[in-house]
Amino acid sequence: MKKRTYLTFLFQFMALTFVFAQEWKTLSPEGECTARHECAAAAWDGKLYLLGGRGMKPVEEYDPADDRWSVRSTAPLEMHHFQAVTYNDKIYVIGAFTGGYPHETPIPNVYIYDPVEDKWTKSHAVPEDRRRGAAGVVVHKDKFYIVGGIEDGHWADNRDYLDEYDPKTGEWKKLPDLPRVRDHFQAVVVDNKLYAVGGRKSFAKEGVGFESTYAEVDVFDFAAQKWETLPDEFHLPTERAGSSTVNYREGFIIAGGESGNQVPAHDEVEFFVPGKGWSLLNRMERGRHGFQVVEIGGNYYVAAGCGNRGGSPELNSLEVMR
Repeated sequence: MKKRTYLTFLFQFMALTFVFAQEWKTLSPEGECTARHECAAAAWDGKLYLLGGRGMKPVEEYDPADDRWSVRSTAPLEMHHFQAVTYNDKIYVIGAFTGGYPHETPIPNVYIYDPVEDKWTKSHAVPEDRRRGAAGVVVHKDKFYIVGGIEDGHWADNRDYLDEYDPKTGEWKKLPDLPRVRDHFQAVVVDNKLYAVGGRKSFAKEGVGFESTYAEVDVFDFAAQKWETLPDEFHLPTERAGSSTVNYREGFIIAGGESGNQVPAHDEVEFFVPGKGWSLLNRMERGRHGFQVVEIGGNYYVAAGCGNRGGSPELNSLEVMR
């Protein structure tokens, strides 16, 4: 009996140690990435690829095995405000902006980066009436889903769109609209459901900026082909836009962001489990927005972004949560 009690205590202690060991650490790799924000990142073959950001920026590759950055090719045009997705050994850019504030222009085509060849390809055209940037993008069962976004930069024309894109044929299909317009966020898929969480209604035309964030979590059920808004008890605890969302254990995490509540970018990393709710997992060492969390081999990496709300300072630091 004593032995069983001891083993139970040991397992509980190990579980607690695992939870509290999930902390972020700033790395000091060989070389450094270009300081940038409103950029994206993706993983392929055990490496992190940093793409886009305001201005013309090269693709930069981080190899965790060597703890080293290297410079790759430059994108064919300025691209920012997008959620990168790896699919079939290539990295897709869909629903991105080009140009400057506040009338950034949606990029009219899908662009594909090949990490093996270090080459960019201009792919299918996005239907003119569905073009927007700052949207959430996920891939599910060989189809891409483009969620929300805004057409006229930060100025106006926010959208509640949900589209399905077939990368093989180029076909676009309109699906049921979101319960609300939403931009400057990232989407995620858990258990055959798409989650739209974080973000805001950017509306510089009316002087509305950082403060118009959302707490509501909207969920699209692929099987039922319909949206629902989760009850109030599942609201995002820390409202922010420009955050990053990624699968984590049995749910997902939302990290960083910017809001009207503070000048420094948010450092909170909040963990959501469907049906159970939110908890504060930890905090990044440096708050940031306009970036993308990437998972490689069970470790989570964040690179670049912006240290305050708005456009400065641009960061070139790299953190990992092991």
